[in-house]
Amino acid sequence: MFEVYLPIAELSVNLLVIVGIGAAVGFLSGMFGVGGGFLITPLLIFMGIPPSVAVATGVNQIVGASVAGAVTQWRLGNVDLKMGFVLLAGGFTGSFAGVLLFRLLLELGQADLAISVCYIIMLGTVGSLMLVESLQAMRKSRQPVVLTRRRTQHNWIHGLPLKMRFHRSKLYISAIPAFGIGAFVGILAAVMGVGGGFLMVPAMIYLLRMPTNVVVGTSLFQIIFVASGVTVMHAFLNQTVDVVLALMLMLGGVLGVQYGGSAGRKLKGEQLRALLALLVLGVCVRLVILQALPPDEHFSLARPL
Repeated sequence: MFEVYLPIAELSVNLLVIVGIGAAVGFLSGMFGVGGGFLITPLLIFMGIPPSVAVATGVNQIVGASVAGAVTQWRLGNVDLKMGFVLLAGGFTGSFAGVLLFRLLLELGQADLAISVCYIIMLGTVGSLMLVESLQAMRKSRQPVVLTRRRTQHNWIHGLPLKMRFHRSKLYISAIPAFGIGAFVGILAAVMGVGGGFLMVPAMIYLLRMPTNVVVGTSLFQIIFVASGVTVMHAFLNQTVDVVLALMLMLGGVLGVQYGGSAGRKLKGEQLRALLALLVLGVCVRLVILQALPPDEHFSLARPL
């Protein structure tokens, strides 16, 4: 009754299920403060959507969420435009290289396997680190607070050339690390359909030493344009963007994100990170099981008689 045919994925799906997936990811995005790209792509793969289509189409979800978040941060004055443009330069370079790599994998017939393996490695690593950190934070929260004087330390980044002054972030550092972070996130966006905020934000805080309040807005600013560029390149070069699927996901995402924010305010930060880590590890385990199962159809390199 609610079956909808996806022209690019070349299969029929239930409208309510796809909208529900978008709503669930939107709810988690509002609850945990993440873009949700690293969750929506595996969920679409579980639904039988080809990984190449899931990656290219899932990026649309990131664009919508990033625009809404960036507008809010811009009004609060939490966007460093100069840093954002350096990240953006790296992001466009990385995303272009990533789309070409994605196209090569499609031509070799290895795109689906490469995407699944990358997700297993990424989700397993990120989920494990988040779970350990959140458990340590919850243990420390039960201990008495000891005030210590914070020392400002310079790391190896301050010795690099091509230094620029970023007034909003109050930094005078090399543009090379920021360009590199943007390029790496651009590759992730093209190959895995993720915004990369869950990696970019810690890198900007701990490597570039940017103020936390400026990091979120600047990261969202960069993700908007990189994710949009990746979507356009996938559509024209690889023809893997399914507009019908993207619209259904956006509809669900808009509905879910409204309730996720309210739910997230009822939990502590370390509790949220622990729940997200368990969710990420659960998706990782499901992907491992999916790859370990024997295929429905067996292939042979032998010539037919």
